[in-house]
Amino acid sequence: MKIRYLALIIIVIFITNYCSKSNDLMNKRGGMKEVPVLVARVVQKSMPIQIKTIGLVEASLSVSVKSQVSGEIKKIHFKEGDEVREGSLLFSIDSEPYEAVLKKAQATLAKDRVLEAKAREDVERYADLAKKEYITKEQYNQIVSNAESLKEIVKADEAMVQSAQIDLDRCRIKAPISGITGEIKIKEGNLIRANDDKPLVVINKIHPVYVKFSLPEKELVNLMKYMKLGEIRVESVVPGYEDRKQTGKLFFIDNAVDSTTGTIQAKAIFDNKENVLWPGQYVDVIVILAIEPNALVIPSQAVQTSQDGDFVFVVNGNNAVEARKVNISREIGGEVVIAEGVKVNEIVVTDGQMQLVPGSKVKIKNAEVLKGE
Repeated sequence: MKIRYLALIIIVIFITNYCSKSNDLMNKRGGMKEVPVLVARVVQKSMPIQIKTIGLVEASLSVSVKSQVSGEIKKIHFKEGDEVREGSLLFSIDSEPYEAVLKKAQATLAKDRVLEAKAREDVERYADLAKKEYITKEQYNQIVSNAESLKEIVKADEAMVQSAQIDLDRCRIKAPISGITGEIKIKEGNLIRANDDKPLVVINKIHPVYVKFSLPEKELVNLMKYMKLGEIRVESVVPGYEDRKQTGKLFFIDNAVDSTTGTIQAKAIFDNKENVLWPGQYVDVIVILAIEPNALVIPSQAVQTSQDGDFVFVVNGNNAVEARKVNISREIGGEVVIAEGVKVNEIVVTDGQMQLVPGSKVKIKNAEVLKGE
């Protein structure tokens, strides 16, 4: 009884395996069973010809603010990270010593101007006396020489007053450019020296801002070609903030290829009105060389790879598939531009390819893509 029961089990297992293998064979040979798939239509639309790379954001101008006079920091008129305008007051230095120097210079100038005026009067008064020989020629020449000397002394005094005024003005340190302030390197009450190596603060101009990036040297020919045709648009995206894409333009290509890396440096300029781009930040860069108006486009997931290259499964009018070799031009944002291999409005399989062989029958699960055919 047990032997008969065991034999029955073996027969059932054999039949099950045989039927499973028969079904698999029928499917592979395009049997009656339909394979459920998702499809998409080959569309024709405008697509960019572009290069993707990584870029580094740079300030369009960076200035290290230093003091040109020595003294005590009396007041700091801004906060770290403030956006300041050109000419805004940043630091006040104790001005009393410089006011005293200016007053002394002004007093000296006033005294010497009086002496010079007296010397000019003497020259005029003694001119007639010299003509009448009431005084010797040597005496008169000495009077003239004295007047000229005082004239030069007054010029020197005026220069001293001007210098003292400049130093006094430098006690009020103003922003040389508009931009974002960095860390303040000193505190109120600190003593500073003129032209110290350590800056008081660094201001970065970020309106506009630059993005520097490298491109493979093989792209240089295309880059130069499209630059002659017009302005090249550049997009930058901070990773994770794709909804805040910034648009700028290419404005600089270096004058030599870096032979060690095989790349060439380039820069794009951005208005950066919303302060999305920040100096020192790495961003994704897309250089848009041109727009191809009638490109053939399919979803990237439709493309399969074999030893013979890239191919897609194309659905024919009988809901059977054929493997079609394709030549891919480029991939952009989940879509593939096809240079050769498919035609507009053809239907390609985008999901379920693992169960397909050439000739397989398919059941289209998203038949709405066929509407309007």
